[in-house]
Amino acid sequence: MKLKHFILLCSCLFSINTQAQTNWQQILVGTWKVENKNQYEHWDIMNKNSLKGYSYSLKNNIPHVTEYLSLDKKNNRWLYSAAVKGQNGGKSISFSVQENDTILRITNPKHDFPQTITYQYKDSLNLAVTISDDKDAKFSYNLIKIDYTGTAKTNSVNPNYDESLAKELNADDYGMKAFYLVILKTGSNTSNNASERNESFRQHLANINRLVEEEKMIVAGPLGKNDNTYRGIFILHNIKSKEEVRNILNSDLAIKNNYLTFDIYDWYGSAALPIYLKATDKIWKSKP
Repeated sequence: MKLKHFILLCSCLFSINTQAQTNWQQILVGTWKVENKNQYEHWDIMNKNSLKGYSYSLKNNIPHVTEYLSLDKKNNRWLYSAAVKGQNGGKSISFSVQENDTILRITNPKHDFPQTITYQYKDSLNLAVTISDDKDAKFSYNLIKIDYTGTAKTNSVNPNYDESLAKELNADDYGMKAFYLVILKTGSNTSNNASERNESFRQHLANINRLVEEEKMIVAGPLGKNDNTYRGIFILHNIKSKEEVRNILNSDLAIKNNYLTFDIYDWYGSAALPIYLKATDKIWKSKP
């Protein structure tokens, strides 16, 4: 689509990440019951980089904790640790974590049992768990989310839900998806070369148009004057990694020539955001 309306006065823009990933930090929070068993798992958010949990069973309605759990983000990677009561002197064992669209895989680097714990996202109220060792022995069970009374929760059905549209937009169960957010900032180039500066920003705007045509950019715009030297924002999608975002941004002449620099962040927002672009050609009156 044409981006004339999307070209925003000569300043700047934003972006975010990626494959519509399950937001495990949000999904795990709450209490889960092992299907058909008197075993439970509970998780709480401590902060944006930390989850704490525990496994327990009920005896005479009194919880008996068997394991303490932790999921912490360090250097942009999740780490999982578990301390089992009566084992290992009460010390935690650390595991590495890998995640994709529907799988949270927790691996024991010491190759002890368990070697791998896999959480598979089925929907917001149901998880499949598989525990295995390095000898291909494994067992599986289902976790069902329950409320504080111990009753299994049910999905609240949206009467306006359009499954085909949700799939087209790559939305998760909450109608959300992952994006890349880019904040453009003033660069180090203070040259008075007007010709170079004008050409840099002309290409900068052309680059925005190209990214919209390629369905990679959905928001771009300048910011008002501020003390942080923030110039504008982009919101990007349909991009596989921050490295790809970096390569795209570095192809912008205004960034190449150091008139602008940038920061990249993950952002989680409405998967319907790209739809507004269809209306943009109908509302601009004057070309910026």
